[in-house]
Amino acid sequence: MGNEAKCTVKSGGKKVAGKALLETSEIIFRSEALRLKIPFAQMKSVKAVDGELHVQSPHGAVVFQLGPYAEKWAHKILNPKSRMEKLGVKQGAKVSVIGKPEPEFEAELEKVSPDFECGTIEKDTEWIFLLAGTQKDLAKTTNIAKVMKGSVALWIVYPKGRKELTEVDVIGTGRKAGLKDVKVVGFSPTHTALKFVIPLDKR
Repeated sequence: MGNEAKCTVKSGGKKVAGKALLETSEIIFRSEALRLKIPFAQMKSVKAVDGELHVQSPHGAVVFQLGPYAEKWAHKILNPKSRMEKLGVKQGAKVSVIGKPEPEFEAELEKVSPDFECGTIEKDTEWIFLLAGTQKDLAKTTNIAKVMKGSVALWIVYPKGRKELTEVDVIGTGRKAGLKDVKVVGFSPTHTALKFVIPLDKR
């Protein structure tokens, strides 16, 4: 999706090869010799020059040699999409939430879907959010899939970096319920969201 690239980074007089990830609100670089995590909010300046992404940050000047990705990444950093734009939820959408949304997400939902349902799934729902913090929460996917119809989409939101609930678990549960995983986004610094839909031949 253009948000992950093998590249070379120049930082602190070093030049290191590794992998860069453009997340929702930060850039992450990983290699054996160097690891960086630079939140957009801490970037003092961002510009793309001749295939290089130049970032001024608390780490000092950091240059990511990204080639064709440099311009695109600079644009995304300087013009970040809102969470709702990333999730595809537009103004007036019919939304149902299973689980307790954190206050910031709830406020964002109220702006685009003032009458969103929490705890139940309405018949005309277009978007379902399952907030899964445990395997027990994730198991609700099976019953949710049974009431999904047409092009309705299910976003399963789960914590990052938890061994007891991994991306493999989420994808496996969704597929076992007869759904197809089609997209992943960084939901927040602590959570990931995976989008599932009913396969076209089953609608």
